[in-house]
Amino acid sequence: MAARRRRPASSCCRSRKPVRPVASLVVKSLVVKRLAALLSALVLALCLATAAQAHAVLIGAEPADGSVVAEAPKMVVLRFNEAVAPTAVSLLDAAGKPRDVAIRAVDQSLMVMLPAGLPQGTQVVSYRVVSQDGHPVAGSLLFSIGVVTGSAAPSGDGVLHALIWLARLGLYLGLFAGVGGVFFAAWIGQGPAGERLIIWSLKIGLVGAIASLGLQGVDLLNLPLAGLLTWAAWASAAGTSLFPALLLAIAAMLIAAFAWRSPSFGAAFTRTAIAMICVGLSFAVSGHAATASPQWLTRTALFIHGVGLAFWMGALAPLAVLAWQRKEPLLRVLRRFSMIAVPVVGLIALSGLALAVVQLESFGALIDTEYGNILVAKLVLVALLLGFAALNRWVFTPAIAREFHRTRPLQRSIALEFVLMIAILGLVALWRFTPPPRVLAMSEDVPLAVHIHTDAAMFQVLIAPGKVGQNDFVLQLMNGDASPFAAKEATLTLSLPERGVEPMERAAALGPDGYWHVRKVPLTVPGRWHMQIDALVTDFKKVTLEDDFEVR
Repeated sequence: MAARRRRPASSCCRSRKPVRPVASLVVKSLVVKRLAALLSALVLALCLATAAQAHAVLIGAEPADGSVVAEAPKMVVLRFNEAVAPTAVSLLDAAGKPRDVAIRAVDQSLMVMLPAGLPQGTQVVSYRVVSQDGHPVAGSLLFSIGVVTGSAAPSGDGVLHALIWLARLGLYLGLFAGVGGVFFAAWIGQGPAGERLIIWSLKIGLVGAIASLGLQGVDLLNLPLAGLLTWAAWASAAGTSLFPALLLAIAAMLIAAFAWRSPSFGAAFTRTAIAMICVGLSFAVSGHAATASPQWLTRTALFIHGVGLAFWMGALAPLAVLAWQRKEPLLRVLRRFSMIAVPVVGLIALSGLALAVVQLESFGALIDTEYGNILVAKLVLVALLLGFAALNRWVFTPAIAREFHRTRPLQRSIALEFVLMIAILGLVALWRFTPPPRVLAMSEDVPLAVHIHTDAAMFQVLIAPGKVGQNDFVLQLMNGDASPFAAKEATLTLSLPERGVEPMERAAALGPDGYWHVRKVPLTVPGRWHMQIDALVTDFKKVTLEDDFEVR
């Protein structure tokens, strides 16, 4: 058999002399202690970061979705479970004509000022907002004036979503296979292996990170793909929480690329550690789980999960190359990696379990929600992945120790592990489009909202829980243009004439949040209650608004 010509060594520790393992345990211990101190400080800062809320969900609207109103409203109010930033709102009237609207965000509500002269029929209000976890949230509200007609909401862009998914998958490949591969070469392999795959993973990851930012802006502003060439798309994406996450990811990949070309092992050792810290932080600062409570748990779990996966996936390509080349260090590297991999896999499992418990909130969500379905599919692939990892540790590695040339089963097993990892990352990238069950649960038991709008004033009333029993009323008083309404006093009067309940009056108290509160009002029976709000502006001027609401 002809001898295979070997390529010159090219490693993260490139020098004229071969890189030797760390000779001094004392030096290594000092480096590890410094890195541990740095990591602890970063994790502590992460846990103390300002809390954000969950993925935004529309929990109420006025007029209600699908409702029929006798007259054209002056405004559509969209109420979310958290404050949102509007990026694009449009109106398609019953004649199919796009109409201009004015928008204003007030706390957790989005006010859409409608134009005059809307024709009878079904109107479509399409909105696109960005939630505090950095993800765009889009939807459409349909209401009809007089009669229902055949208007339909515009459909989403499947091509854009496919590109967003591909960019996210490429980003994951760069962080896990790329950064993790360089880390493995410096810390475990202490030499070159799998260079081509690692370098290409870093390149793909950098392209994926940049593309993710631009596509985020296109999605936020509801632009065509040509919007990637506009400054507005990139500027809008830079204002979301995804931006710092992508900056950390890009920093991780660039630092790893420099570490691969480091002239000494010590430099690569430190740089790859910093790159791995950036990988963990990039996952911990943005996304569904990063904004869940308690954040000291979710952000720390995300950090550990990201670093652990990068360690595991980054080892696959170098180990496969070492097995294929049947180099002498193979058995030593396998044993060293296996010894560290066991606690790392344990940390990955524990952090993943913590995140799943926070996001799901119930076992039923695994079946009843798209998010849960993706998680079930991921867990099946993870179980297969763990099976191959167990074979590598307890079957194939001992076989190589007995007969060094028997590396083909290990090569195949590692190749299957890599394919399974790619499939798992593909599933995880789908979570970009699916709010977790904990967020969906927020819309199931939300306060009853009543919006009263006249030329004189506009009152938004929240009634919690909106059922028979004790209820708390929150009165948000505004002028007709949604500016704050200055009132000296506010009074709430409730009655249920059809059941013989006479008017009962309650004085509202101005809270520190700027809203008027009436607490523990007994709504003793279900039915359509009448509500009257009197706002005293001066001793001689009072504004009164009335409306009905249904008590469940």
